[in-house]
Amino acid sequence: MEIGIDSFAAILPDPMTDKLPSATERMADLIEEVELADRVGLDVFGIGEHHRAEFLDSAPPIILAAAAARTGKIRLTSAVTVLSAADPVRVFQEFSTLDLISGGRAEIIVGRGSFGEAFSLFGLDTGAYDELFAEKLELFLKLRETTNVSWSGRFRPALDGQGVYPRPHQPQLPLWIGVGGTPQSFARAGALGLPLMVAIIGGTYERFRPLVDLYRAAGMRAGHGPEKLKVGVHAMGFVGETDAAAKDAFFPGWAHLTAKVGRERGWSPPTREQFEVMASPQGAFLVGDPATVAEKVLRASQALGGLSRITFQMSTASVQTEAMKHSIDLLGAEVAPIIRAAVSQT
Repeated sequence: MEIGIDSFAAILPDPMTDKLPSATERMADLIEEVELADRVGLDVFGIGEHHRAEFLDSAPPIILAAAAARTGKIRLTSAVTVLSAADPVRVFQEFSTLDLISGGRAEIIVGRGSFGEAFSLFGLDTGAYDELFAEKLELFLKLRETTNVSWSGRFRPALDGQGVYPRPHQPQLPLWIGVGGTPQSFARAGALGLPLMVAIIGGTYERFRPLVDLYRAAGMRAGHGPEKLKVGVHAMGFVGETDAAAKDAFFPGWAHLTAKVGRERGWSPPTREQFEVMASPQGAFLVGDPATVAEKVLRASQALGGLSRITFQMSTASVQTEAMKHSIDLLGAEVAPIIRAAVSQT
């Protein structure tokens, strides 16, 4: 099982002073986080894509390229690229360039996006939410296969055999499909034989098992072997010296962002009690000391029929920079060895 981190480059106010760090300082900290993850032996680091004041990740390939120049082994991916609101040709060029800079460590996770800002920002119709994604994914898959593409669709000018450059360092740019909870998205990823990255940011892992089974069944019906049908999970996670320390470091930033998004969507303000339930042994949050977190990861893998990758979304704890770096250190030095040893025995 690959173990990594996803970041949304969250920029959050200090809970005591309500003062924001500068965007330049936060970006420097983020690059240091990727460097540390590489140094402690984690497998992958992902950067999300948002177009909101709370996040600095509107241009993930640029952040990943900066990280590529300062790392040597860790794989670098989006988490996720909102392909529906982008030009697939440009996205392919950007990630191929990243692959060249990193010497073959680039990946891309594409999805429809959970926020709508990108659609209005780039003049797109949210009413065509799924159609945009399906068409652009079709084109992106063709771009991975061949240099000179002939293609036509509804939402983008046609290609008539033009060459798309540069080509990546790897024979084929690795592509995952990022999904939330829509059955059609799981089935589509399976039918295409593409690896699946499931965002599980609440509830329990067990409730996603029927959807993961749907993905695997769709893949098998389409003739794809189990080796192609990889499942990964993106989860809220944070590691501390104790369970209490991890929760106390993670909660303030999580509560701040959840409350802000909740006001926009008509949700009730989050409470510490709700957080404790999600951080409990049955909940989906991977928050605690190294032993607690490793045990929860292994239980999540069992609940979902086996995982190929798990990534921790811990950037909501960025209000505590040193705690954040210590969490990354503990994840690589203590949590990952426990998980790898357990997986190697199965």
